[in-house]
Formats: sequence, structure tokens, C-alpha cells
Amino acid sequence: MTVQAKTIALIGKYNAAGIAGSISALASFLDQAGHTVVLEAETASYIELDAFAVMSVPDIGKQADAAIVVGGDGTMLGIARQLAPYNVPLIGINQGRLGFITDIPLDRMMPVVAEMLEGKYTSERRSLLQAIVVRGGDQIFSGVAFNDIVVSRGTGSGMVELRVEVDRHFMYNQRSDGLIVSTPTGSTAYALSAGGPLLHPSLDGIAMVPIAPHALSNRPIVLPDSSEIVIEIVAGKDISVNFDMQTFASLLHQDRIIVKRSAHTVTFLHPKDWNYYDTLREKLHWNEYPSVEGALS
Repeated sequence: MTVQAKTIALIGKYNAAGIAGSISALASFLDQAGHTVVLEAETASYIELDAFAVMSVPDIGKQADAAIVVGGDGTMLGIARQLAPYNVPLIGINQGRLGFITDIPLDRMMPVVAEMLEGKYTSERRSLLQAIVVRGGDQIFSGVAFNDIVVSRGTGSGMVELRVEVDRHFMYNQRSDGLIVSTPTGSTAYALSAGGPLLHPSLDGIAMVPIAPHALSNRPIVLPDSSEIVIEIVAGKDISVNFDMQTFASLLHQDRIIVKRSAHTVTFLHPKDWNYYDTLREKLHWNEYPSVEGALS
């Protein structure tokens, strides 16, 4: 991107407190700077900005040069999956809680975005996962995940038993509460809380992390992202598979979930001084210790 006029799409978290003011201010700022501003259709439905064109996500993918997402990581996850086939660069303004991938603070939004649209940014690509559910030889469901694909038991039911193959080689039978298949981006999400490793986003890997496994020898493992992972449902009740915790399918015994790296990637634009390790240190509160008085109280 350069200082020349570009088409910039604005996308906001639905019904979030203060989101209308943030989007309105950003739209006016970009318009005055000579950029063509468009609003994503759902965003426009609850923000009254009649001066700007409204587009569907597919139209944004075809026409926008970049998209600015105002909200939290969940908002970014949802739009990233939809725009991945179009390779539209994404900029994240953090109006949520964590902000691992929406990394620009709201109070610095204007000056940081201005610098980025002048070419002062860091660019990186992130991988996604895609999976299909096969029942009796027929595909019954498909989905894409930016963070993770999770096979898990229902609330109140017992453990699930899963048979796992990698590249047509039998790996193990696992009894657990479920299994997380994670991208490097998703390694700071559910996989982290289940004891999985942190993966740098530039790594070409897929993490498999068991959820509360029956055998302590069932440990997380990182596989090449060229792998094809097949998870078969052997036993258990009320089992489902979900994609970034946003879409899901109910599963039956002998259903097979076939997971691969998606052919699409997502491009993030970060401020010039952005650093992944700074993000980890801030969000995971590394090097923060309680005071002596607090520790002894």
C-alpha cells in the first residue's frame, strides 16, 4: 500500500459498546485522507453512515485493497476465514479483551493507521485449516478454521475414544475429553489452555493437543503442515466437531474428520514496530511477579 487513494473496507464487531463511534471516526479520517471507504453490510446495518458505500464480504474481497477490523480477536477470526480466498490484507484495531491478532490499541488508532497506509507496516501470512466430515463414504460437512478444529464430547457425557491416523499411518487410539487440531495462530487459544505448545506464526506446523487424556502418555505433538490427519469416532456420546468455536457438526460413531492445511492464507498488516514476542509478553503477562507484600499476605 502507498499514500495513493485505495479502497479500504471497515468491519466492526456487532453491537459492541462504543463501536459506532470508533467506526465513524475512522471512516471520516480515511475519507479526508483521500481513501475510498466502504462498510461491510452487517456493520453498516447498525451504524448510520449514509455517506459511504456498503458491500457484502465477497464484494469486499473482490474490490477492497485492505480491510480494517475493529473489535476483538473473535471478530477478526470470523472475517479472516471469509476473506481468505481473496487475499485481502487485514489490519486489526483492538476493541476487545486479549488482542493477539487485533493488535493496534484503540487510543492510537488514527496515527498508527495513517502510518501503515503510507507503507510503514510489517506484513505476515498466517495459515488456516480445512476439514471435511465423512459418514459412510459421503461428505456431510466441511469447514475452515483460523485457530483450531476441535473434536469434543458433550456436556455431562463420558470420554470419547478417537482413532487417529497421520498420512495414512495409524498413530494411536485416544480416550479423552477431545482433541484440538491447531494452527500456529491457534496455539495461543484453546490449545494453550489444554497444555499445548506455543508455535511461532511463521512455522509450517499443525499442533495436535489432547483435552484431558485418560493416559498421561498422550502428549501434544507438532506435525508438518503438509500432513493429512484423519480422526475417526470410535466411542462416546454427544460428540461434535467445531471450527473456531463458531460452526459445528454433530458426529456419530465411525464418522471420520479429515483435516488438512487450507490452500488459502491470511495476510496481516502490523505497525512497523510490531513484534510477536512483545505481544506474547504483554498478553501472557510474562515477567510480571507479585510484590513481596502481596506474596506474603
